Parts: sequence; C-alpha cells; structure tokens
Amino acid sequence: MAKGRKSTTDRRKQIMDAARKLIMRSGIEHVTIKNMAKEVGISDSAIYRHFKSKTEILSFLADNVSAGLIHDIEMARSVGFTSMNIIDEILRTHLSKIKQKRGLSFLVLAEIVSFGNKSLNKKVSDNIQIYVDRLRVVLSDGVRAGVVRQDVDLDAAALLLFGMIQGLVNIWALSAYKFDLVKRYSDLWGICRRSFAY
Repeated sequence: MAKGRKSTTDRRKQIMDAARKLIMRSGIEHVTIKNMAKEVGISDSAIYRHFKSKTEILSFLADNVSAGLIHDIEMARSVGFTSMNIIDEILRTHLSKIKQKRGLSFLVLAEIVSFGNKSLNKKVSDNIQIYVDRLRVVLSDGVRAGVVRQDVDLDAAALLLFGMIQGLVNIWALSAYKFDLVKRYSDLWGICRRSFAY
C-alpha cells in the first residue's frame, strides 16, 4: 500500500465518521457524496471505491451504531451480576456514552429514519428489534435466576426499557441538555426495578 493511502477498513470508517459529523452539524440533507468527500479530504470518486451509494453509507452507519449498543449489552452480561444489575449497568453505560457525545447515537438513527428511505427505515427497525430482543434475554435470565418476577411480560418490559431510554434522550436533547441525564434515569430506573423485581 502506498504511503499515506488508507486501508479499505480505515477509509470506510473515515467516510462513516464524516457522515456522522455532517448529520450532527447540519442534518441528513447535507450528507452528500460531495460533502463527505470534502470532510475526509478525498475525491468524490474515491467514495465510490468503498461504498456504492449514500444509502449504503447510511446503512453501514446504522449497523455501526447498533453494534455498539449490542456490544455494551454483551459486555455487561459477561460480568455476571444479577439480571436487574446487568440491565442497570447496560442502560447506565449507554446513557453515559450518550451524555459524552450529546445523544449522537440516537440522533444519528433519528436522522437516518427522517431520510425517508424504506430500506434504511427497515434496517433501523430491525436493529432496534435486535436490541430489544437482547434486553428481553437479560430479563429472561433474571426470571430463571429468580430475580425478575415470573408474571412480567418480558416483551413489553424490554420495549418499555428501550422506550424509556429513547424518550429520556429525546427530552434531554430538546431541552438543550439542561438536566443531568443519568440522575433522571436513576429516578425512572427505580420505578422499573420495583415493577420487575421480587
């Protein structure tokens, strides 16, 4: 590889990072091949050596965001706490990262959905469902371990947890980040914990 030339993996990451920055700075309508190329410092045609289209870039970006969220769940599960503590750790980790990056992950997904592409919307929907399903698995582990009540509707509980985080991040972003995200989460988590746990 010539000096200064990036590997395909590195260049793809740069292009996705450029798309992420453009979304956060100016919105999805400014995520163009031309603007991404300018952000990375390459030609428009160089983008097409790594991705077929803007849609493909956004699809990879959606997968990248979702993979990070799923990774956090798997890391928390590997620690081996009781199920309620695992869920709390997962959600706190997500909120801590969201707080550091001003809601970047959730805002990127919202902008991708606002793009209005049916295949991208399905991709985001499928990725959210995978995330909710992983939360359901953690709750199910808790039922087997005797720390989550057996009468809890696990599908509804997992969806409630996702909705709690999504709604909290939306309100926080709309308030111009005026309240402590993790503290507000702690209040909500207390209600959920009492509803699910023995």
